[in-house]
Amino acid sequence: MGRLSVAGSVVDEADEVSADAVLDSVDGGIEVSADVSAPWSGECRRCLKPVRGRLQVHVRELYREHRHPSDKDDEETYPLRGEMLNLKPLVSDAILLDLPLAPLCSESCKGLCATCGADLNDGPCACDPAPTDPRWAALDSLQPGGVERSAGA
Repeated sequence: MGRLSVAGSVVDEADEVSADAVLDSVDGGIEVSADVSAPWSGECRRCLKPVRGRLQVHVRELYREHRHPSDKDDEETYPLRGEMLNLKPLVSDAILLDLPLAPLCSESCKGLCATCGADLNDGPCACDPAPTDPRWAALDSLQPGGVERSAGA
């Protein structure tokens, strides 16, 4: 199938991808209902540590014969050529549409320090807290435990 990648999330060509499909004859073509499964890997968007997961996606698509030259541009169905049904495009599309765009190692990941790059999941770094931009000071009072500041601070 080749390597499939979206925004850093990857299903490598060596990974085992499976599709459990049921084919039904319908008026005008063949309906394919399939459960697609594939392992993926990537980097946590916050701390850059390796992340792995498994896609489990259900798809239902129509394959039909394209009889007219204008039918080639039909993007709503997959082509049915003779008695052969190529599931590879269907499986590839299902994987690409379901790969995480911004994976996390965990919902509670604290990420990296913007100043020194230390992994904040391992504990606080020695950097001084970043100064607050005075243009955002009015919004600080809206945060829980926020402190009101004057506009000139």
